[in-house]
Amino acid sequence: MLPERPPALWPRFDRRLRSTAITARVGRLLGIAFGLCFVTGLLSHYQYHPWTWLPVPATPAWGYRLTQGVHVITGIASIPLLLVKLWSVFPLLFQWPPVRSLLHALERLSIAVLVSSALVEVTTGFLNILQWYPWTFSFVSVHHWLAYVVAGSVLMHVAMKLPLAREGLATPVTPVVGAPPEGISRRGVLVATGAGVGVVALTTVGQVIPSLEPIALLAPRRPTQGPLGVPINKTAGSAGITHIAPSYRLTVLGPHPFDLDLAAVEALPSIERHIPLACVEGWSVSARWGGTSLLDLVRRAGGYGGSTVHVVSLEQGGYGTSTIRGSQLHQALLATHLNGERITLDHGYPVRLIAPDRAGVLNTKWVTRVEIR
Repeated sequence: MLPERPPALWPRFDRRLRSTAITARVGRLLGIAFGLCFVTGLLSHYQYHPWTWLPVPATPAWGYRLTQGVHVITGIASIPLLLVKLWSVFPLLFQWPPVRSLLHALERLSIAVLVSSALVEVTTGFLNILQWYPWTFSFVSVHHWLAYVVAGSVLMHVAMKLPLAREGLATPVTPVVGAPPEGISRRGVLVATGAGVGVVALTTVGQVIPSLEPIALLAPRRPTQGPLGVPINKTAGSAGITHIAPSYRLTVLGPHPFDLDLAAVEALPSIERHIPLACVEGWSVSARWGGTSLLDLVRRAGGYGGSTVHVVSLEQGGYGTSTIRGSQLHQALLATHLNGERITLDHGYPVRLIAPDRAGVLNTKWVTRVEIR
C-alpha cells in the first residue's frame, strides 16, 4: 500500500493560476484547431493518393492554396494552445497516489498517448515547414498515420472528460485567491494565450494572403521573394540537375508517340493562365504561367481528355514523377514562361508541369517525358 501523503521529494506546484475553467476553455480552442488541421490534412494527403474514380478537381484553382494554408496556420497556432493546455494540467501528472485503480491507469495511459502523439505531430509538422528533417523515417507517412492516432486520442479524451469540460466551461474564470495585486490573473492567462495565438497566426498568414506579406515575420517563405517573383523550394542543383544538354528531348508516349527537341519546344503554341502555386509548407503565390496545353500534346499522341497521364522529370527520386487526370489535365500546362519571362533552371527549365488546385511538389519540374496510360 502506498502512503496517503506523497513523499517529501514529490513535486509540488503553485496551482493558483490553474483551474478547470482555464483548461476547458483552452482545450475547446485546441480541439477546434486540431479538428481543422486534421480535415485539411486529409485533403492535402488526398492530393498525393486520389482515388482513380475521383480525381482532384481543377476548380476552384485556389482550393489547395486555401486548405493547405488553413492546415499550416492552424497547426502552428495549436502549438501555443497545446503548451498552455499542458501547463494547466501539468500538476495532475503528479497526483498521489499515481494510480488509484485499473480504470485510472488506463485513463492515464490514454492521456500519455494523446500528449506524446500530439507533441510529435506538431513538432515534425513545424520542422517540415522549415524543411528540416533530422530523422530517417518518411515524414509524409508518419505525419499522416499519426494524425489518426491524435484524432482518436482526442475523441477518447473528450468522451472521458466531457462532464468535467462542461463544468469548466460553465465556471467563471474567477480571480486568483491569494495572488498579489500586480500578479497576472486567470483571465490574464486566457488573454495572453489568445494574444499569443493571434500574433502567431497573423505573422504567418502573410505567406498565403499577399496583402499581409509585410507582417509575415514568422512565415518561412515570402510569396513574392524568389526568381521571377515566385519562391523556390528545391533548386536544380539540389535535384542533381546542373544544366540541360543540347540533346534534350521532350518525349510523349502514346498510340502515336513523338518527341521534340529544344527548338521544337520553344515553337509550341503558347497560352497563358493565372494559376496559384501552393506548397505543402503553407506558402502560396498567384502567378501568370505561359506554355503549351498538356492536353493538346496528349491528343497529338493519340490520347484524350479521359486519359491518365504520367509526367516524368529529369530529377531522380521521390517526386521525379507525377500523375494527372480529369479536369486538372484539361487545365494543365507544360509551362515555359513565368510572369512573362522564360522560366529559369531552378523553376524547371525547359518545361514544367503546372495545374490548378494542385500541390506544388506535384507540379513536376524539368519534364522530359509524358506517358499516356
